Amino acid sequence: MSVSVCPITTIQAPAERVWTLLAEPSRYDDWWDAHTRSIVPAGRAQAGQKIHATNHGLAIHVVVNRIDEAKRQLHLTTMFPFGITVSNHITCMPLDEGACQVSFG
Repeated sequence: MSVSVCPITTIQAPAERVWTLLAEPSRYDDWWDAHTRSIVPAGRAQAGQKIHATNHGLAIHVVVNRIDEAKRQLHLTTMFPFGITVSNHITCMPLDEGACQVSFG
């Protein structure tokens, strides 16, 4: 079975500030409900990068498939326990100087 959703929210912060949280895997612990264990290779998100984390003792593996800095888009594959795999397409679009829209789908 396949499910497709695309949650969208407006964030009262500049797009560049929000994008920094999304494009820097070392900052993921600031916003996701998991603990990052390793980032290979280290550094800013890049195609092929692997991020390993745990949540309540369960392993989560994330692969960065593609990143488009100019469009503020991040394409990931997230693998959870029990064979659950999610294709994540995250976009951060500026609305004005102090707000942006983030979609996750």
